[in-house]
Amino acid sequence: MYIPEFNRVRDHATTLAFVQANPFAILISASESGPFATHIPILAREADDRMVLHGHMAKANPHCGLLQNAQESLVIFHGPHAYISPSLYESRESVPTWNYAAVHVYGQTRVQTEPEPLMEEVREIINAFDPAYFTQWTSLSDKFRYGMLKHIVGFELTATRVEAKFKISQNRTKGDQAAIIASLAQSPDSAAVGIAKLMQQQGLGI
Repeated sequence: MYIPEFNRVRDHATTLAFVQANPFAILISASESGPFATHIPILAREADDRMVLHGHMAKANPHCGLLQNAQESLVIFHGPHAYISPSLYESRESVPTWNYAAVHVYGQTRVQTEPEPLMEEVREIINAFDPAYFTQWTSLSDKFRYGMLKHIVGFELTATRVEAKFKISQNRTKGDQAAIIASLAQSPDSAAVGIAKLMQQQGLGI
């Protein structure tokens, strides 16, 4: 990913928090016919100062086979994004742009098909996105729950390289940044509001 130095995020904690806050990602692996992508929720944790991603997908997805080819995969996490009008800038000789945040995580995947690790993976997914449902899930019969596991494949990716980019007008004047934040904060678009909040969190415009 092309990252001008003023857009590069160097803080590991900030990057991990961003990934955890934006778990719906794109997993991309190499195939004989070219890149193959799957849109999927992926959880992240830290182990031995390295980012570890994990999730699962349908066993029928041909991507499962690609996760076992010992090649590097890429996971893309997207954050908020918004169009930035040059009318917000102090200088009239300006052009429009797009602000956004994204993290690319690279690494080899390890596939999991054994029932108990897969069950733990499902538990973590439920607890992350729908904890109120967990009691209902555990009350279902073992036949049903373990039967469902036969239709999924789990995976884990330990990051070997992480690229984090917040393109949020760091190269503009504080006046421009303040005007952008004020404008985006009033937008009916939640993604635009998200960019305004991210800029504020990063101390821009002040």
